[in-house]
Amino acid sequence: MDVSVFGTGYVGLIQAAAMADVGHRVLCIDIDPNKIRQLQQAVPTISEPGLSSLLEDTIKSGRLSFSSQASDAVNHGELIFIAVGTPADEDGSADLSHVLAVTRQIADFMDSDRTLVIKSTVPVGTADKVAECARQALARRGLKKLNVRVVSNPEFLKEGSALADCMRPDRIIVGTADPLARDQMTELYAPFCRNHEKLMFMDNRSAELTKYAANAMLATRISFMNELANLTERLGADIEAVRKGIGSDPRIGYHFIYPGCGFGGSCFPKDLRALLHTAEQSGMPLRLLRSVTDVNDSQRHILFEKLAKQFPDGLAGKSIAIWGLAFKPNTDDMREAPSRYLMEALWREGARVQAYDPEAMSECRRLYGYRKDLNLCATRDDTLEDADALVICTEWKNFRVVDFDLLASKLRARVIIDGRNLYNPDHLAAAGLLYRGIGLRHTVPGTSTSGPQA
Repeated sequence: MDVSVFGTGYVGLIQAAAMADVGHRVLCIDIDPNKIRQLQQAVPTISEPGLSSLLEDTIKSGRLSFSSQASDAVNHGELIFIAVGTPADEDGSADLSHVLAVTRQIADFMDSDRTLVIKSTVPVGTADKVAECARQALARRGLKKLNVRVVSNPEFLKEGSALADCMRPDRIIVGTADPLARDQMTELYAPFCRNHEKLMFMDNRSAELTKYAANAMLATRISFMNELANLTERLGADIEAVRKGIGSDPRIGYHFIYPGCGFGGSCFPKDLRALLHTAEQSGMPLRLLRSVTDVNDSQRHILFEKLAKQFPDGLAGKSIAIWGLAFKPNTDDMREAPSRYLMEALWREGARVQAYDPEAMSECRRLYGYRKDLNLCATRDDTLEDADALVICTEWKNFRVVDFDLLASKLRARVIIDGRNLYNPDHLAAAGLLYRGIGLRHTVPGTSTSGPQA
């Protein structure tokens, strides 16, 4: 099929590459000419495992191409994906200006019927707005007879495994009441359904809500575990033992029940705010989800709070090593990452930061520039030089195995705050390190005893 994609951000680029890989002819559109030139050279604009080689292969084959001209996309695609940003407004609502602007562009160049596929995460009712926007634009051109079919097709990608999620999806949600659009989407996704049928058809509004509901459920599990972990510390229990105990129940399972320093990224915080806004506008505030966001807002500060307790004289003049800047492994995305809340709190206290991340160093420099109290180090262990304490923000694989004796010899205060519970507290205590995780028993260095938080 001939497919066009408006937007070469995370969602649009991944979706385009996956469709081109299975044989569709895909044209991507972006208003940024620099980004287009970069992509034409098969250089990814985002960090995602496997994307670089896939771009190279699909561009070389002629199945994937790029342009900055909207008219090219409209002329090319029988299916036109809209995958542009929907940033949050100050009130938490999703900004649909980019989605509607693209819709008007498409309608301005249409000379025959088209099917628009909304891939962006959008509030309930957006498909209706897009359809009306297109009809108005066509009416201004005197083309009322042209038909615009609008499909809701939300994405369920996880940064760091987005390509795999797109190539081997658990399910494919399609919202449409149009029989032709249904047939088109069935043909489009047939290569992704060879093992078993993954397409789930429903109405547009249900499809739009499904995306928000999925993220809200996952965020709820995370906030529940984080709140439970904080209680566990007070009671002198071990959240890791509790996690395994409840995860073994097949009704619960192990997904998204890892305690940590709060969720970040581009999806969960934004989507929760958007859903809360939608609910409030409908006259039915969601009290449970409001609590989920409140718990997460508090959890974002827990690393700094734990660190500050170990320095009763204050953190001014201290050097703090930070491992992990991205909000999760296998991405360079630092949007609402725990590391940002920690670093900014440290700087307010007059501390210095020595940080390392396998992927997010350039992004960190872009966000914070060159400042005297930020040293971006070439390696993980370089951050330990002249550092007073270590804080782990992201669970990258190369942080899992370390030399505890080396840490003890390097860190002046011998303090480690672990936001991801990577290590056994007894092992670090044996090395003379004061180790604080999330919901873990606190073992005193040089002993094998443990107990509630002091």
